[in-house]
Amino acid sequence: MKLFSAAGMRALEQAAIAAGLPGVELMARAGAAMVEAAGRLPGGPWAGRPVVVLCGRGNNGGDGFVVARLLHDRDASVTAVLAGTAAELRGEAAHHFALAGRAGVPIVQLDRPWADFPGRPQVEQALAAATLVVDALLGTGVSGPVTGLVADLVALANAAQARGTPVLAVDLPSGVESDTGRVAGAAVQADLTVTMIAAKLGLALPPGAWLAGEVLLAPLGVPPELVARAEAVATLLQPENVRSWLPFRRLDANKGDFGAVLTLAGSVGMTGAAYLTAQAALRAGAGIVRLAIPASLNDILEAKTTEVITVPLPETPGRTLSRQALGPARELAARSTVVVMGPGLSRDPQTQDFVRDFIPELALPLVLDADGLNALAGDTDLLAGRPAPTVITPHPGEMGRLLGLTAAQVQEDRVGICRRVAEQYGCVVVLKGARTLVAEPGGELLVNPTGNPGMASGGTGDVLSGMIGGLISQGLDAFRAAGAAVYLHGLAGDLAAARLTGYCLIAGDLLRYLPDAFRAVLEGTAPAAYPVVGAEG
Repeated sequence: MKLFSAAGMRALEQAAIAAGLPGVELMARAGAAMVEAAGRLPGGPWAGRPVVVLCGRGNNGGDGFVVARLLHDRDASVTAVLAGTAAELRGEAAHHFALAGRAGVPIVQLDRPWADFPGRPQVEQALAAATLVVDALLGTGVSGPVTGLVADLVALANAAQARGTPVLAVDLPSGVESDTGRVAGAAVQADLTVTMIAAKLGLALPPGAWLAGEVLLAPLGVPPELVARAEAVATLLQPENVRSWLPFRRLDANKGDFGAVLTLAGSVGMTGAAYLTAQAALRAGAGIVRLAIPASLNDILEAKTTEVITVPLPETPGRTLSRQALGPARELAARSTVVVMGPGLSRDPQTQDFVRDFIPELALPLVLDADGLNALAGDTDLLAGRPAPTVITPHPGEMGRLLGLTAAQVQEDRVGICRRVAEQYGCVVVLKGARTLVAEPGGELLVNPTGNPGMASGGTGDVLSGMIGGLISQGLDAFRAAGAAVYLHGLAGDLAAARLTGYCLIAGDLLRYLPDAFRAVLEGTAPAAYPVVGAEG
């Protein structure tokens, strides 16, 4: 699913109007889709029940007036509140304001600051009694903090939501920046958001994603070919993306057809990281997985794994990979399709030297995670110019160490940093966290909608690295392998959390539920993000 910036949405709307869909009709369809979506919220249908529609002075407000009129026609007790006056409305918004008024919808016009408004007690009473609040205050043009009268109305909407009144948002919750998902000040907490024509990037990124609640898409009858041609800024991963990327398996296939993964991982106390990475590569479909570990850990991992081939390598006195492991690692790489390196390796100086020496000479695809990334702090140029694809999988702290930033600074500009690092070093970047991002050097960006807070525990990133390696070994290019792995990894976590609850989830559960995640994608039962709503959908 394509994700658009505010500028991209304006261009798409203009293309729809030029194709014969007048703005006034698009607004009417948006309101109708909102009313249909309202029926999905607890408390509906709304006949005989009090509803408050908060309207701004722009096109979102126009959508709100359509909602107010249609709910009024269905015998709801509607009060529309305009953050301004009728004289300030223009175009389609003014048209639908007039229609709502002629239909008998009571419309309160706030012609002065909230503290000075004489009808304030009546509006507060209406909101206190409301069984549904519709947020139609602000649209995609928000930049910077919401202030003044609109901020007062946002606070009232949130107070209603905190009391248990469902809040339905038009396009995106007021106060959320369309291009970033950021919130500079006040923002509405919605239970359900209906986004019009196409999805906005800010709805897919935190905190906007959390403020939006459930998201539905209302295409409004805009021809799909217009959306397909329009320039998007990112793609929201969907089950059909992953299904189309997974490799076809011939009936006469053998293990050699699915590649060989070499995993360089583990140190004393970190055998679990090595185990999870190797097992995940197998679960993702690799034909052969070799796990190269410090020699004294071989017996542990040989007992812990059954299907993985363990290979003991020279180690340091601290039981980590030593520089003498470089020769044997080269020989193992010569029999491999892809290398996964880093989980649990440790930050022993010899081990970090091993990593830095091994990377430049490796002519295979490389998945680099954890201590493999930490070894490159100050030496990130080793990533540039590699003869084969590289995938790096940092969490914000590891990305910060690579770039000399704090994790908080990385979180402030996840999209920009992810894209910049991918371009600068010519690698695929998987920036982990809530709504994991995947960027490739050409600028394409994937946003992952799967996953849950239960996955915030040790070892889940090791599973992801192994999965990426396992998919690359089967012939997927690095970017699609990373995207598919991220989606399936999160889906396995969602399936596990549904059964075990997020409190009880551990990394090993992802291995248990990966087959179910693959099955759901392949059989078409995985839930799509942003289901379609609206008669014109």
